Amino acid sequence: MNTVFLLVMLIGTAGWITSTVSLRVKSLQLQADRAERRLALVLDHLGIEEPEPAGMDEVRALIREDRLISAIKSYRRITGAGLAEAKLAVEALAVTVKKD
Repeated sequence: MNTVFLLVMLIGTAGWITSTVSLRVKSLQLQADRAERRLALVLDHLGIEEPEPAGMDEVRALIREDRLISAIKSYRRITGAGLAEAKLAVEALAVTVKKD
């Protein structure tokens, strides 16, 4: 009986800790997103453009060759972006590259 009680208490405590940490991470992510939006507004106001990472010529060349998956992989390697972010960035870049 004591073992079952201790096991239930341990599982309950682990669940509580997990939910508390999860809520804190979400809160910190919201704060980081808010700070990034504010920074973007300040940079726009001052007319400052973020420099392009080195190696983007390789990504553009891969897009011109219609090798989008390779371009996404290269973009991720260069920028450290996640898959979804890299896919959106390469697709947006593809629109401008195809126009040229």
